[in-house]
Amino acid sequence: MTQAPSGPRLAAVSILVPDYDSAIRFYCGSLGFDLTEDIDQGDKRWVTVAPTGGGARIVLAQASTDAQKAAIGQQGGGRVWLFLQTDDFNRDYRRMQAAAVIFEETPRDEPYGRVAVWRDPFGNRWDLIGPTPTP
Repeated sequence: MTQAPSGPRLAAVSILVPDYDSAIRFYCGSLGFDLTEDIDQGDKRWVTVAPTGGGARIVLAQASTDAQKAAIGQQGGGRVWLFLQTDDFNRDYRRMQAAAVIFEETPRDEPYGRVAVWRDPFGNRWDLIGPTPTP
């Protein structure tokens, strides 16, 4: 019987968004992520989404201060800082294109796999990464 690994693991990462509902519509509607939690906390909500294939959840954090609002889409300092890995690059690339996801480039092959940079509607830059195609 295999025992579950012990020790710390990355459970979630937080993304600043202008409002919860537009972020839920994008991540759960356009990308097909699962809404894993939406808990009213009075003056804010605890909202998490997760890719259907698993991995760390994303906490959708509605910006409330001027500094937070200014940081929307800039949490990575202009770099790609989020990485969505897939087992079928072409399937997910086509699905994302059909959902009007903004790709900044055409797919390219790197030693670590097929990759294309895309942006969410809030300005965050992501990599879609899949296995390197076999010849």
